[in-house]
Amino acid sequence: RPRRTLPPPTTRPCEGATSINRRVPEPNTSSVSPRASEVFVFAGQSPRRRRYRPGTKALMEIRKYQKSTELLLRKAPFSRLVREVCQLFDRGAIRWQVFALMALQEAAEAFLVMLFSDANLCAIHAKRVTLFPRDLQLARRIRGTQYI
Repeated sequence: RPRRTLPPPTTRPCEGATSINRRVPEPNTSSVSPRASEVFVFAGQSPRRRRYRPGTKALMEIRKYQKSTELLLRKAPFSRLVREVCQLFDRGAIRWQVFALMALQEAAEAFLVMLFSDANLCAIHAKRVTLFPRDLQLARRIRGTQYI
């Protein structure tokens, strides 16, 4: 009668490895293989965060903000700024309607977006991708809004 043998182990340690925390696929099963998105976690460590190539995250943010219509500046700090500027012209407290502040903020953000767009064209014309203060100054000078 033949001797009974134990079944082969389901995992085998890596050659030259000092830790047994590494996962190795089973030798006989080809249908069970780790997915590319599966993250291997070693003992006592958290899973690694996704690393994007330089510029990819910036392009994702550009697409996100171009799709959206919400205001980018916070309402309370913008309101405080408007009230502070109003105090320079009149010592009394000027009251603002909420819709007036929202309209002013919409106009201010539209102005800033167009200014940055023009300044970006100035940077591209100078064969750069980085926006410098001199690009903003040139865009304002070309527009004729240098006095602000």
